[in-house]
Amino acid sequence: MVTQARVAVLPEAEGPLRIETVDLPDPSGHEVLIREFASGICHSQLHQMHGPRRSDLVLGHEATGEVLAIGEDVENVAPGDRVLLTFQPRDLRTTDRLPGISSVELAGGRIAVSPNIFTWSDHTVVDDQYVIRVAPDTPTDVTSIVGCAVLTGAGAVLRAAQVSKGNSVAVWGVGGVGLNAIAAARMVGANPIVAVDVDDDKLELARRFGATHVVNALNGDPTKAVRDLTLAPDAGHGFRGVPIAGVDFAFDVVARPETFLQAFRSTRNSRLAVHSGGTVVVVGVPQGNFDLPAQELLVSERTIIGTLGGTSVPEEDIPRFLDWYKNGDLDLDALVTSRVSLDEINEATKMLEDGKVLGRSIIEF
Repeated sequence: MVTQARVAVLPEAEGPLRIETVDLPDPSGHEVLIREFASGICHSQLHQMHGPRRSDLVLGHEATGEVLAIGEDVENVAPGDRVLLTFQPRDLRTTDRLPGISSVELAGGRIAVSPNIFTWSDHTVVDDQYVIRVAPDTPTDVTSIVGCAVLTGAGAVLRAAQVSKGNSVAVWGVGGVGLNAIAAARMVGANPIVAVDVDDDKLELARRFGATHVVNALNGDPTKAVRDLTLAPDAGHGFRGVPIAGVDFAFDVVARPETFLQAFRSTRNSRLAVHSGGTVVVVGVPQGNFDLPAQELLVSERTIIGTLGGTSVPEEDIPRFLDWYKNGDLDLDALVTSRVSLDEINEATKMLEDGKVLGRSIIEF
């Protein structure tokens, strides 16, 4: 028996996404067949759309859905379960098994592949490591962004950087992922929390999520603005008498060469043998190579770390973030600012590319 699905396919050749109807086979092994309710539209998909490819692609990596059928080796979910999908394996600490990669057979026998899963479709088949069971009453629309936007942004703060109460934080880029980083920083008691962007509307939304200060990077040097906000006259001086200033953690969600350098230089310089410098966390998918100011890294004793998906553990973190939403601590309703149908996917990705999405877009099926 097969299940018919409508899927957005990115062709190997140049051209827009096209909607195709395909037949999905019954799941086997560790596969799970899911009817989707909604899927997030992540900025990282734009990199796939503009990058080179050697086959047709199917995209999307965060969604809500209901399990329709499972393979014989699946143990974590059952038909009828409400689930969230994520591109992060649910907990690699408990298994050495590499998860399977989803693909779709198109008309004419062509195969469209995904990096791991695909969710820009009304049905999907994925490895059970990407499936998290949730409560039956979990909302099916706004929670579709938990599997990437929330995991990546909040996870970068909680898991990768391990920000704690009283730490100072700056976030470069306050779209869907950056807003979740700000929300998580607020939850752990960070202060100040500085939002940096080029869009005043996004900066105003960042205040709603917990930013104590905002900086529009178009109105001057954002690095200087962050350092001025965090200058502590009684903190002493660093190497060669440079005043101690800057945040403990700067999160670069944009991940372009210029934002990396700005975020790096916004972190606190060290006071030799008293305290180390700050940390810049690369959260976004990097755009090209970064120039590393090696001498500054040395004399300021800063740290640079990268994080994939916030270094999250979905099986532990997704229930926590859903509790935040349920308790009113994470306003997913405000974070989802655009809703489209699958047939509007090209218009939705163009809006995202043009910077016209305030928070996060979702596809509703």
